[in-house]
Amino acid sequence: MQNLGLMLCMTFASIGQRLQYPFEVKVSGKGADAIIFIPGFSCAGAVWDASRAKYEKDHTCYTLTMAGFAGVPAQGIATFKEREKGIADFMREKKIGKAIIVGHSMGGAWAMALAADYPELVSKIVVVDALPCLAAMRQADFKSKDPNDCSMMVNSITLMKDEDFYKMQKMNLPQLVADTMKIEMIAEWSVKSDRRTFAELYCDFMNTDLREQIAAVQCPSLILLEPSFEKVKGAIDGQFGKMKNADIRYASKGLHFIMYDDKEWFEKQLNSFIQ
Repeated sequence: MQNLGLMLCMTFASIGQRLQYPFEVKVSGKGADAIIFIPGFSCAGAVWDASRAKYEKDHTCYTLTMAGFAGVPAQGIATFKEREKGIADFMREKKIGKAIIVGHSMGGAWAMALAADYPELVSKIVVVDALPCLAAMRQADFKSKDPNDCSMMVNSITLMKDEDFYKMQKMNLPQLVADTMKIEMIAEWSVKSDRRTFAELYCDFMNTDLREQIAAVQCPSLILLEPSFEKVKGAIDGQFGKMKNADIRYASKGLHFIMYDDKEWFEKQLNSFIQ
């Protein structure tokens, strides 16, 4: 059994209480250096459990679960920018300076945005299978809409029957995670998510373009991508073209959840970069 002191967990918000920030935070470990772990869309902070445990001896770890995801209470209208600001406000108010930020998927996009907009708060970022503008991979001439009308998506998702929503998640997940043992767990996180938050944040994220913004990122940046992206390496290089310190590496196997599908490779990259 690990040292209880390292496993002691403080929660800034619990289920049933109003969140002070647009996310729930669990703090573990000890150390002057901080690591903030941000999960991806609709996922719980538990997605980082195995990775985080390796750093709790020498780091104070802050693991987030976004409001409205995986059973955490929803909080107002959900936007990408509002959640980014919430993370920055939390870091400032808790005096967490120069943290390493590790983010998967949408969490990786938040890591890039934070490094660009709040450089004084960030020492390094690890971006796990996230791109500055995912929509541009589907539409070459993509431009963000302002305003962006999400009403159709919100209505479609919120009106779905629970069993249909669950079936949709189970159908999509084999395209995202090769480790079949994890599919049910990730599906449950989605089902426990607030439907309106789910739709609003997905719609807003798909309208987010960080390609110009990341020119302001000055800190070391490790970009870990699933193998399929290497087939379109030219497009990937274009996405990160303005990020001066981007170190792009491709996993040897697996899908979107690299931390599960290529665990040994992932942990090796993460450890080398953090240490």
